[in-house]
Amino acid sequence: MTDVKDLVDRGRLFRMSGDPSTAIRYLTEAAAFAPDDRTVLTELALAHFQAAALGPAEEVARKLVELDPADPYARLLLGRALARQSRHAEAVPHLRLAAAMTDDEYVHDLLAHSERRS
Repeated sequence: MTDVKDLVDRGRLFRMSGDPSTAIRYLTEAAAFAPDDRTVLTELALAHFQAAALGPAEEVARKLVELDPADPYARLLLGRALARQSRHAEAVPHLRLAAAMTDDEYVHDLLAHSERRS
């Protein structure tokens, strides 16, 4: 039996050490075994984002938002992925929701930036 936790731990280790491509391999395998696990998907979205694979990062972030629409971090990840693709008008609603759910100045700054560009 595959240990999803071990795959996530390895993926996180590679992501945090600056090797998102290797992290993606481990985390994609973990997601195949646990497709609705929000921890797995969050790590996978972050690895894709770190690797500048913005389409896949967006796809995984959308799945996170589907699983929990009230998760501010999922909204932030989706908003960031959209904004990095210069799709600011699409990013704004997600960043607004994330900003409304958190006092994080970074989220508010991202929202202001995307609002100016949309």
